[in-house]
Amino acid sequence: MKTPYEILGAEGVQQLACAFYDAMDELPEVRGIRAMHAQDLTDVKQKLSDYLTGWMGGPSLYQAKQGTVCLTEPHKPYSIGPEETEQWLLCFNKALEKIAASDELKQMLEQPIKRIAAAVQNRQHALASKDDPNIIASC
Repeated sequence: MKTPYEILGAEGVQQLACAFYDAMDELPEVRGIRAMHAQDLTDVKQKLSDYLTGWMGGPSLYQAKQGTVCLTEPHKPYSIGPEETEQWLLCFNKALEKIAASDELKQMLEQPIKRIAAAVQNRQHALASKDDPNIIASC
């Protein structure tokens, strides 16, 4: 069985990373996680591509550049709960669609990508909306 990296190749992984952040820019329902990112997504697209390359069975580019493959530390400053996790997964699934990933690849990645999303999540409950009139103070 081929690895996801062998299926996509370096260019395919790069396209997936770009499609992921393009989805984040385009989908209004993921504005919560888009707000956690800089206006210019160039650097983070490359970081995601580097990470996915190693994670999918290719060269360990992210580790070579960042010194680690830990994703929880860089996400620690952000409040990531169930809504943000679902938004992230939506972007990933839209990116797979955009690059016309095969059903085989989608199935191969479905559970592992959910585990990554769950590992980065750092709170269990949704935050109260600042627009909710029943909220006295928000976090």
